[in-house]
Amino acid sequence: MTQDSSLASAVFALRAGGVIAYPTEAVWGLGCDPDNDEAVAHLLRLKERDPAKGLILVAASIEQFAPWLADLPPALHAPLVASWPGPNTWLVPDNGRTHALVRGAHDCVALRVSDHPGVVALCEAFGGPIVSTSANRAGEPPAMSAAEIREIFGGEIDAVIEGELGGLERPSTIRDLLSGRVMRA
Repeated sequence: MTQDSSLASAVFALRAGGVIAYPTEAVWGLGCDPDNDEAVAHLLRLKERDPAKGLILVAASIEQFAPWLADLPPALHAPLVASWPGPNTWLVPDNGRTHALVRGAHDCVALRVSDHPGVVALCEAFGGPIVSTSANRAGEPPAMSAAEIREIFGGEIDAVIEGELGGLERPSTIRDLLSGRVMRA
């Protein structure tokens, strides 16, 4: 399967409420439509992840996050603009836009604008942000290849996008937008 056909299959799966796997900057990720509660619940079950932890949303551009940033004071946009696109995830106060399963037990939503060409193409083709979480079962190391995805999840994934990792050694840095505090280095 070519990268273009795997991208088309992944977008179809996302729109149908499926869970997909794709390469990111550092590890393979699992994704779904953040507005589809059934898809998010399915992803959490696949990962065996505690729903209280919340999930990251990834986008192709800051414009794709406009609904999530609508009520954010202009001064708080500066750190986002300065660090995106890139491996920087920000915990942004939720304005009511985020589904509870994505937010988890938090009053913030985790947002990242990727610079990985495959993630950008995926979000552009889908037409908005998607959930982005490491492709692994809870407590296990993340998958580093499409072969590992198939080994870990077998037929439980609806589509796998072919492609390469972005070359980073670890997942994105997570910072709290209001305090600037680093939550994950």
